[in-house]
Amino acid sequence: MSNNTKPLILGVSGASGLIYAVRTLKFLLEAEYTIELVASKSTYMVWQAEQDIRMPSDLDGQEQFWREEAGVPLAGKLNCHGWSNVGANIASGSFRTLGMIVIPCSMSTVAKLAGGLSSDLLERAADVQIKEGRKLVLVPRETPFSLIHLRNLTTLAEAGVRIVPAIPAWYHHPQTVEDLVDFVIARTLDQLDIDCIPIQRWEGTR
Repeated sequence: MSNNTKPLILGVSGASGLIYAVRTLKFLLEAEYTIELVASKSTYMVWQAEQDIRMPSDLDGQEQFWREEAGVPLAGKLNCHGWSNVGANIASGSFRTLGMIVIPCSMSTVAKLAGGLSSDLLERAADVQIKEGRKLVLVPRETPFSLIHLRNLTTLAEAGVRIVPAIPAWYHHPQTVEDLVDFVIARTLDQLDIDCIPIQRWEGTR
């Protein structure tokens, strides 16, 4: 059984790079975390565009879908939420969590969070983490950043949000795309004091 009694919210927005979400889910479920997953409406379109895959709209189908994509059929606990269900448990500050990760995070999501707007469950859940002073980690996947993007990210950073751009390192001698992705995920989970990814960390020079 898991010792991680509080759930972690995993938000997936409509940015390119769904492999980041899939592998984050893989490592967290394998480590027996309880995950409350909410994907934005745009995520359905991104799956279709990037992988030619149709993500199910029903929540039971979504759980099976995400587990299959992550290759973790049984471990951990996964609860999926509809993007429009702003009455879900994760929409309330009284629902206690370890925090929330939005990966990948679109610039539209960044802008709405910076402006205090909540037009769907993902944005509402993230807004709750900010107002409750809980950990919120955003992994923006965009390039280049415009001045507007940078100002919105700065606003969120000033509010205590951790910003971890999807920028991999090379000192661990990556051999595959997954090596690059996993480095970003490991640094993302570091912000929540979660260490469940076997990566080579920097040990200094001699």
